[in-house]
Amino acid sequence: MFEKWRNRNDAKVFHPFWVIVQKEVADHVHSWRFLILVGLLMLTCIGSLYTAMTTIRTAVPQDDSLNSFLFLKLFTVSDGTLPPFITFIGFLGPLLGIGMGFDAINAERNKGTLSRLISQPIYRDYVLNAKFTAALLVISVLLFGLGLLVMGLGLLAIGIPPSPEEFWRMIFFLLLSIVYIAFWLNLSILCSVRFKQAATSALSSIAVWIFFSVFFSLIIRLVANIAAPTEVATEETAVAYQQFIQNLSRLSPSQLFSDATTTMLTPSVRSLGPLTMEQIYGAIPSPLPLGQSLLLVWPQVTGLLAATLLCFALSYYLFMRQEIRSRS
Repeated sequence: MFEKWRNRNDAKVFHPFWVIVQKEVADHVHSWRFLILVGLLMLTCIGSLYTAMTTIRTAVPQDDSLNSFLFLKLFTVSDGTLPPFITFIGFLGPLLGIGMGFDAINAERNKGTLSRLISQPIYRDYVLNAKFTAALLVISVLLFGLGLLVMGLGLLAIGIPPSPEEFWRMIFFLLLSIVYIAFWLNLSILCSVRFKQAATSALSSIAVWIFFSVFFSLIIRLVANIAAPTEVATEETAVAYQQFIQNLSRLSPSQLFSDATTTMLTPSVRSLGPLTMEQIYGAIPSPLPLGQSLLLVWPQVTGLLAATLLCFALSYYLFMRQEIRSRS
């Protein structure tokens, strides 16, 4: 009886899927690529925190210190020398996801270890799912570690603990960052499945990142100049034009992430779209509650999740249909 119970527990502990996950986590943690990315994120985190603490006194309104959300300003304010922490995550987060997934499959294929792994009594989809799960676990631990580091150093510097609402806003910000980086991770894994060479897959992923970070905004400005209404246009036409341009810009994952995180860390943001004078008239300038902020950013979160699931589904479909042969 005891031997049977022990064997059953061993089978649960040493499940093939979790064995692959543990192996991938160990490979990521001990790789120079990951250490370099962590060092870069740590330096930018400390630099943005330093600039935030030097300007936080001027950022707090003198007449409304209770509703200023002082702790959230550690993530959003800057003195101009370095961008705030939220900007660094939006810029360097895709590099972290791409760096951890661009050679997930093709490196195993080129080394000849993928066919040996598939020849074991495990399901093929375990390989792809375990690689994504391992990378996502490492990214989650890293982001929460950086976020808690900023909270701890900020608490030591300003001596004021965060309120419960501030704490949950920061937690939701970190969760949004994980979803955002997971999209780029799935995109790089998709390129790794599609292309045989790791360099090609890395360049493809970086090209998509550069397109959405640089060129997509230029295209939006060009479309905005072409479709701009005349000076005699009605108010409804102007509002429809602004909504059209905003919907186009939200096709970019970076724009969705920027809108969502700005709303979560800046409670004074009450709308992400154009407002008419009738909507503004009589409104009381007050911070938006946490629940209302979550409702406001729910479309952006849904868009990021949909893009992430789409990339994962495409990589899963391609990987399951590929023929894997051992190298002679």
